[in-house]
Amino acid sequence: MLVGTYTSGESKGIYVYKLDTKTGKATLSGVAEGLKDPSFVAVAPNGKHVYAVSESKSSVYAFDFDKTAGKLQLLNEQPVGSGGPCHVNIDKDGKFVFTGNYGAGSLSVLPIQANGKVGAPVQVIEQTGSGPNKSRQSEPHVHQVVFSPDGKQVFVPDLGTDKIMMYDFTPSAEKPLSPSKQPFATIAPGGGPRHFTFHPDGKHAYIVHEITGHVTAFEYADRQLKAIQTISTSTADYKGSNFSSADIHISPDGKFLYMSNRGDLNNIAIFSIEEGSGQLTLVGHQSVKGRNPRNFMITPDGGLILVANQDTNNIIVFRRDKTTGKLTETGETIAVPAPVCVILP
Repeated sequence: MLVGTYTSGESKGIYVYKLDTKTGKATLSGVAEGLKDPSFVAVAPNGKHVYAVSESKSSVYAFDFDKTAGKLQLLNEQPVGSGGPCHVNIDKDGKFVFTGNYGAGSLSVLPIQANGKVGAPVQVIEQTGSGPNKSRQSEPHVHQVVFSPDGKQVFVPDLGTDKIMMYDFTPSAEKPLSPSKQPFATIAPGGGPRHFTFHPDGKHAYIVHEITGHVTAFEYADRQLKAIQTISTSTADYKGSNFSSADIHISPDGKFLYMSNRGDLNNIAIFSIEEGSGQLTLVGHQSVKGRNPRNFMITPDGGLILVANQDTNNIIVFRRDKTTGKLTETGETIAVPAPVCVILP
């Protein structure tokens, strides 16, 4: 298990653990040190290389990854050609690294060399526009880069413009990304799209509204998105507006959607997904037993959810009831400074 962090406090870099996916018990096997804010992490399809963005240095780190030993060896660091990258992803053939640059409101495409190092950007796309929330949406803020199920399309949520930008991906082209026939999908003004995910059926997708605490469901067909539902994550008794909703994942069986809320709530909202229609129904909430659940992960068998609480310096392990979708504490807590991203290679 790889954990990206912010290093402004006690963190030393990227933490690597051996994780028992049945019990949730984790054992530290190594730390990649000497890095600056390696917040979001991605593993290459071949499993041999790892890439992480440095938000404060506006660069990408490339590593050799010894999965057996749980060790990372830095290969190189490459500027992304824009400011404030907060997310990184890799195409299914392992040819390019993509970064979503929150600070500059842009998207960068960098080639992966044969030795795993990252080359200089071959494409940087600057977004334009703004939204009605002047304190949060005065300019574009790209928050993520997500591939379509077939890997031929790229989706880029922009918190600043209330759009999910859509691109066709042609790896052989000089500029690999070009606007799709549907160049973007929109959400309600002021929502602030953050993280986006596809349903295992490949026919539905979902987006978090960071600012207003909603999630929108889409139908996906013919390389186009069509909004079919928007539903609140709020608890029945919550009358505030500080949602700061963050991450979103769907259980491997496609029956439940989970969404993290920071701000006042510090919980995981649980939704059931209607088979066929993709419509959501709010099932309940689970306290994350910490603060600022920026990111979380569901194990491949769907049995556990690990929640990274940035402000309380821990990852809390929950067991997932596959019938009800609800969560219970396992008693396992992983102490790690300022965890931002938690993934399995």
